[in-house]
Amino acid sequence: MQVARIKISGKNLEELDDVCNQIRDIAKKFGVDYRGPIPLPTKKLRVVTLKTPCGDGTGHGNATYDKWELRIHKRIMDVQADDRTLKQIMRISIPHDVHIEIKLIG
Repeated sequence: MQVARIKISGKNLEELDDVCNQIRDIAKKFGVDYRGPIPLPTKKLRVVTLKTPCGDGTGHGNATYDKWELRIHKRIMDVQADDRTLKQIMRISIPHDVHIEIKLIG
């Protein structure tokens, strides 16, 4: 039996969990086996910049920095690959910031 591995990633955790819940509800509705959502480590992208354009900072040798961080959350779900189930999963309305990748394995 084939399994669809669904990788879901996004910046907003609430939107990500909402998409995972919709996929889980579809799997329950059609009575197919599923696993997940399995959380993967959060990827943290950090950017540190000087606040002043001249690079002096506060004037006492301490430079003042702005620290920016972007967190990318990831989840994996395995759903039994049934034609009806996959068609319903493809119809889910996905928010703009959430990215989904579906692969058939096994």
